[in-house]
Amino acid sequence: MAQPAEMNKTDLLSTEVKSGIDQWVAKYPPERKSSAVMAALRLAQDANGGWLNRDLIEAVAQYLEMPPIAAEEVATFYSMYEHKPVGRHKICICTNISCMLCNSDMVVNHLQNKLGIKFGEVTPDGKFSLKEVECLGACVNAPVIQIGNTYYENLTPEKLDEILASLD
Repeated sequence: MAQPAEMNKTDLLSTEVKSGIDQWVAKYPPERKSSAVMAALRLAQDANGGWLNRDLIEAVAQYLEMPPIAAEEVATFYSMYEHKPVGRHKICICTNISCMLCNSDMVVNHLQNKLGIKFGEVTPDGKFSLKEVECLGACVNAPVIQIGNTYYENLTPEKLDEILASLD
């Protein structure tokens, strides 16, 4: 029996995502287009509601003409890539030493109690998810969280409540 032709997984990538990947590919020599894999994975993730599934990772690999395992290795090595659905507002909480010494446990406890979820979970309405991160590089203003591209520093329970209330 004949094997079916391999699916063109690049069809899973929108025109906008492909265009964005092409902009990154243009920054590298033609024979090094796979160097754009990190940006390509980020673009695919952003277009998919903030997470990557295996098919999207393989689509990126196919688009960049690289082995799927190589893209999978990148996607699983870096903590910025998610492998299951996340909330519209992914709250990254630094629990490294500087934040820990400045009471990041209070941030974790307050958010977990307020939202009713633990690390790696999503609120039932899909609005929030919590992720423990190793370091956000803002130690001087610890404790710190990141939501989207915004850092929130010198946190207190009151500040956390204000932040949560300000998000749609």
